[in-house]
Amino acid sequence: MMITIKVVLWCKVVQSGKGWVKVEEDSSSKLKKFRGQSEHGLDGKGRLNIPARFRDVLGQTYDDDRVVITPPWEKCLRVYPLQEWVMLERDLKLSATQNPKARLAMRYLVGGAIETKVDKNGRILLPAGLRGKASLAKDVTLAGFVEYFEVWDQAIFNDENEVTPDDFELLADLGFI
Repeated sequence: MMITIKVVLWCKVVQSGKGWVKVEEDSSSKLKKFRGQSEHGLDGKGRLNIPARFRDVLGQTYDDDRVVITPPWEKCLRVYPLQEWVMLERDLKLSATQNPKARLAMRYLVGGAIETKVDKNGRILLPAGLRGKASLAKDVTLAGFVEYFEVWDQAIFNDENEVTPDDFELLADLGFI
């Protein structure tokens, strides 16, 4: 008689509205990340059309259309897939038990975060309070950041992210180019 034993040393499990869910990570899902930039306009209600490639990441990598929008970090909003946000909250909570600055960060980020769903037209509503804190007017730039994407006011993004020759020297010093 042959007995097969399967040992799982590690797996990614997240809590969602459906209960605890094991997140399978295969090589194809690792390739779908938030990459690239695009410019968009907010509609009169503050809704943002999510680019198809970002919606593909949500559907194919996370199998979920729920996202969490954080209060501004570095003059922009961050939009996390729910599963990534749950892991960030866990890490913040662990840090917050021992560090007063981490507790302050947790209050700001978790207390100000909004969970929402991508609607059937591929949009999310950016609440007025968060739009105001990030100085978002009509024209915005979305910037992929691997596990999440950022939403910037277009003019602020252009000012803050202007690349100079010195920036390339820094990249070379860090061994990236």
